[in-house]
Amino acid sequence: VFPGQGAQAVGMGRALFDAVPAARDVFEAVDEALGEKLSAIIFDGPAEALTLTRNTQPALMATSLAAVRAFEALSGRPLVDCVDAAAGHSLGEYSALAAMGALEIGAAARLLRLRGEAMQSAVAPGQGAMAAVLGLDPEAAAALGAEVEAETGGVCELANDNADGQAVLSGDATSVERACVLAKEKGAKRAMLLQVSAPFHCRLMQPAADRLAEALATTAFKAPGKPVIANVSVEPVSDPAALAGTLTRQVTARVRWRETMQHFAASGTTLIAEFGAGKVLTGLARRAVPSATLLNIQTPDDVDALMAALD
Repeated sequence: VFPGQGAQAVGMGRALFDAVPAARDVFEAVDEALGEKLSAIIFDGPAEALTLTRNTQPALMATSLAAVRAFEALSGRPLVDCVDAAAGHSLGEYSALAAMGALEIGAAARLLRLRGEAMQSAVAPGQGAMAAVLGLDPEAAAALGAEVEAETGGVCELANDNADGQAVLSGDATSVERACVLAKEKGAKRAMLLQVSAPFHCRLMQPAADRLAEALATTAFKAPGKPVIANVSVEPVSDPAALAGTLTRQVTARVRWRETMQHFAASGTTLIAEFGAGKVLTGLARRAVPSATLLNIQTPDDVDALMAALD
């Protein structure tokens, strides 16, 4: 599995860059694809530059793919031969597709740069918001959003269904702020605004989806070596002709991560490895697939642990 926005941290991937030439090659390929030294921001900051959406999205993909290439170099085994399926949270779906051979790293970097810019510019600064709602099931969170929309005439949608009792609402600032107030009345344990630059995964992102659709339509996808579980459908995608449409819909659609973890649990998954920055997805997997071995791959030692777990 491959993380999405929020997992970034200055210095991510540096241990792999320093130790494994194949990982270094990934960062250099992303720098070349973007025509700038994004790797300098990844490793040295400042944090304000790394958290700009246009930088965060390709940076997280680069870090994830560096971990993949490090594993492949040190183990001598293609990752695609070691797994049954892959999935990524929001932008992490691009990382998953690249890891499974469906998308070139340079193309993924350029698409994510465009995706970040398009999502940032779709809604004027300060006009959108997102909020985490804890303690409500997804149906109740979605109903809360619908109630707020009826009251305000604005937008308030369930954007991320991350885990049981962990949802994210997205929309215009007035509506999302109102949802935070009403959430407590509906039984939520907590409802808090998130520090994000735009209201992702709601219909306010339609202008970004339209921009991205044009680029995706001309992208050369290949069939992934193993199925990638799509955010929008929780279905394994293996047809390259379907990928452009799936990734376009993803911009405005709900990230169905709780159901993705349920898919893995129902499939009898015994090992889940999170490639890249942070441990967000590992934490979510711990709740949803408690019997699975969970690993983060961020350093050469982590690669060794994965190799041992696979033997």
